[in-house]
Amino acid sequence: MERSRSWRGWILVSIGLFVIAITGRWLLVGFSGKVLHPDPQLIPSMVRADPSPQWTTAVERARHLVRTTVSEQSLPGISVAVGFNGNVVWAEGFGWADIETRVPVTPDTRFRVGTASTILTSAAVGLLLEKRRLTLDDEIQTHVPQFPEKQWAVTLRQLMAHVGGVGTDSGNDGPLFRQRCEQPVEALPHFAPDALLFEPGTQYRHSKYGWILVSAAVEGAADQPFLAFMRKHIFQPLGMDSTNAESATEENPERVGEPEEDPPLFTFAQQMILRPLGVGGAEPKPATDPATVYSPGFGPHPLVRYGLHVARLHNLSCYAGSMAFHSTPSDLVRFGLALNTGTLLQPATVGLLQTSQKLASGQETGRGLGWELETVTLADEGTQPGEPTQVAGHDGELLGRRVMSLMIFRDAGIVVAVMSNITDADTSSLALKVARTFAQPAHR
Repeated sequence: MERSRSWRGWILVSIGLFVIAITGRWLLVGFSGKVLHPDPQLIPSMVRADPSPQWTTAVERARHLVRTTVSEQSLPGISVAVGFNGNVVWAEGFGWADIETRVPVTPDTRFRVGTASTILTSAAVGLLLEKRRLTLDDEIQTHVPQFPEKQWAVTLRQLMAHVGGVGTDSGNDGPLFRQRCEQPVEALPHFAPDALLFEPGTQYRHSKYGWILVSAAVEGAADQPFLAFMRKHIFQPLGMDSTNAESATEENPERVGEPEEDPPLFTFAQQMILRPLGVGGAEPKPATDPATVYSPGFGPHPLVRYGLHVARLHNLSCYAGSMAFHSTPSDLVRFGLALNTGTLLQPATVGLLQTSQKLASGQETGRGLGWELETVTLADEGTQPGEPTQVAGHDGELLGRRVMSLMIFRDAGIVVAVMSNITDADTSSLALKVARTFAQPAHR
């Protein structure tokens, strides 16, 4: 009887200590957290070259918008680039690529593109369309015979439009986060046996797995490795020298979630005890490494000071053209300008890829083949509404939250890319504000 009471007592004490520890940690974070950049004017920034005189006013206004956004949203770092009529006219990095080492964001700092990888893969499909190596209405098994036939036929077009009925993972975790793939087809065993969720064409449901299949189709139709095709036919011709995909063989840049890491208990002690005391600090990382990705909320050091933690992204190589690319805003702007000017694809092909798709019911999805579409006005805020203009682009997500935005204003000849290293950044609103600044003749 006494032993039973003793065990109950120990259990109650353990529970109490656990509650106290959790509550204390929450209070510690609440009281010690602070705005990363309280004074917008003191945010470090780096520019590749001074803008030409015609863009001085627009850049000054845009720079103020960016600094204000970084401070208000407490973003670790952000990078912006703007293109106009075929040229990159402004590129600048703000804040830190890595909080702990204070590595600054430069125009050459690479960021993860996330789900916006699909627009690059979409262009690859466009090139193969023009070469007559595939058609949008090919059944996927035509180019990916490793994908078993389902209860309904599913086409390349349906997969690109997210109406193919193929499932996806939760966005925060999944079997592919713990795998490495040198080719897209290596990811298929993790989802290919599953039945389709609905008859293709009847519903819209975002599917990263569907775009892995699209990547495999590009590889099959091109008869060469997917990444080799992307480099040879898109990245190199456009001068996108900082754009690539995560490697299946090299160590994850963030060194997070990898099997080579120290055991979790040691890692926790290092992050929560040793590093805050100045013991075993991280080595500085080159500014051209992909920026460290952070997520808001609880997590290891340095969240005790900033309310952030390093996002556990593991390795994204298995996602291929669905989510594995990293790039810079300048490279993405070059890509957008090439589409605008017909340098990469014929205008008719671009129009095909950027046309809103319809469900079998006739309902518009508001999405193209890998592209997000919307109608906005470029009139400056506070003025009379201007003429609506079509925008094609993508808000790239990691872990289900936005990290970057690319916006292509075809009629205005403007392309804007904004990339951040924290999930849930409102990059689309900032990109639109920057575009409006550069669209006003009086501000050039």
